[in-house]
Amino acid sequence: MSCLLRTARLCARWLFASAAAPCRRASRFNVPPSAEFVARPVGICSMLRLPIQTSAEGLDAAFVGVPLDVGTSNRPGARFGPQQIRAESVMVRRYNASTGAAPFDSLLVADVGDVNVNLYNLPDSCCRIRQSYQKIVASACVPLTLGGDHTITYPILQAVAEKHGPVGLVHVDAHTDTSDTALGEKIYHGTPFRRCVDEGLLDCSRVVQIGIRGSSYTPDPYKYCRDQGFRVVPAEDCWMKSLVPLMGEVRQQMGDGPVYISFDIDGLDPAYAPGTGTPEIAGLTPSQAFEIIRGCKGLNIVGCDLVEVAPIYDVSGNTALLGANLLFEMLCVLPGVKTM
Repeated sequence: MSCLLRTARLCARWLFASAAAPCRRASRFNVPPSAEFVARPVGICSMLRLPIQTSAEGLDAAFVGVPLDVGTSNRPGARFGPQQIRAESVMVRRYNASTGAAPFDSLLVADVGDVNVNLYNLPDSCCRIRQSYQKIVASACVPLTLGGDHTITYPILQAVAEKHGPVGLVHVDAHTDTSDTALGEKIYHGTPFRRCVDEGLLDCSRVVQIGIRGSSYTPDPYKYCRDQGFRVVPAEDCWMKSLVPLMGEVRQQMGDGPVYISFDIDGLDPAYAPGTGTPEIAGLTPSQAFEIIRGCKGLNIVGCDLVEVAPIYDVSGNTALLGANLLFEMLCVLPGVKTM
């Protein structure tokens, strides 16, 4: 280990310990420092200002960055999503005041850094992602992923299904991402769930896609999904209403089996989340996004991702801020999280 890296780690541990000490009792968990005692811009940039580890060993849950965007079909830039989400996550505090969830009193959580992707070779990147997540899930750690374009969900689910078997899927998106090919390629951000079906990674009777909308290349763009047994909930069915009743139905559909949450930020209306590569108007609201994620409480969640944040299209940082909060909400509904 280089002297510079060793010094940085020691400084990070000292900062974390000294920052957290004034505001909490001794705990076996990692507790983010409070802005009452440590200024938000202080310290190494990590998700929720948690400690940074090089391995998921010993963790109950881990935040993982996958800075890949070479699978995009329109505007690139999601490779910078993990950095910006981490930067904006300084606004997220320790407890969920709305639900009472206390994730940092319940689970040992850390930021395990980024997968070392290959920006010049998408198949090789998928291989690297799969291998990284095989190690994470083998350690009984639940990964919460900061994307990155939606291609990354395919190799992540390869690793997750290798451990848990075919999983149920709660997929929030403007697009179904079930195309077969584009420009002759079978792997890009429009195909991950088609490839997952091909490989038997999904329990198709337990797949729901929420917020789907936009123009299409065919008269019946959702036929493939429905033929597989997916439940498709178009955005029009979500307008001007609470999604709490929908999520009651989703919980029944998912049952006790393993469930993965994949949230594309373009599922939200671009009025709220303009920083993404393939925006579609008339989408979900942030409050509906909260209802969806909070509605997953009680499910056997084995992994989550938040993808397609491209900060260069939103100088305000609001899209990344939304992403950070949605990831916090996902952490709050993981199995084992207590309420206060």
